[in-house]
Amino acid sequence: MTNNAQDKIRLAIFASGSGSNAEEFMKRFGQHPQMEVALIVTNNPNAGVIERAQRHSVEVLVVENKTLNDPEASLTPLQSRKIDWVVLAGWLRLIPTFLIEAFPHRIVNIHPALLPKFGGKGMYGKHVHQAVFDQKEKESGITIHFVNAHFDEGEIIEQFKTELSEADTPAIIEQKVRALEINHYASVVERLVLSA
Repeated sequence: MTNNAQDKIRLAIFASGSGSNAEEFMKRFGQHPQMEVALIVTNNPNAGVIERAQRHSVEVLVVENKTLNDPEASLTPLQSRKIDWVVLAGWLRLIPTFLIEAFPHRIVNIHPALLPKFGGKGMYGKHVHQAVFDQKEKESGITIHFVNAHFDEGEIIEQFKTELSEADTPAIIEQKVRALEINHYASVVERLVLSA
């Protein structure tokens, strides 16, 4: 992988929902000299991330859940677009093993809690923040990690914490964690990719 302007490192962002994190990547790397968001992949044809991608003139690929495990549908389009790294930003499906093997140590995810706490199947978004609230945790945060074949079990790259008070509702916890996501995710990925 060379880093000249004609041959940037190409990211594919996988997002299932509104795409607020994905948009941070599109903004950060829109005029970046070495990296670019080359593709948005979503499994939801009605996802808000599609409109965000269109605003940033980034190509969108819809890979529905029933075809996600078909290499022709999910791996071949990445290879044909010369994708170098995959970044999950609000992606709610397990990544197929063949994708992990095709991008070894080059698929990154963010989890809205301090793993290994509050991870695993079904632990995403509001479910996580409710669980943190129910357990009366004194802190929460984000975990940026590599993806392996199991939900939220890949090697941890970096964590960022926020203190919680007894007055914090699940909605407030979500706001605090979202602020960490917006502040840190794209910059950590940038550092990781450029140092690889």
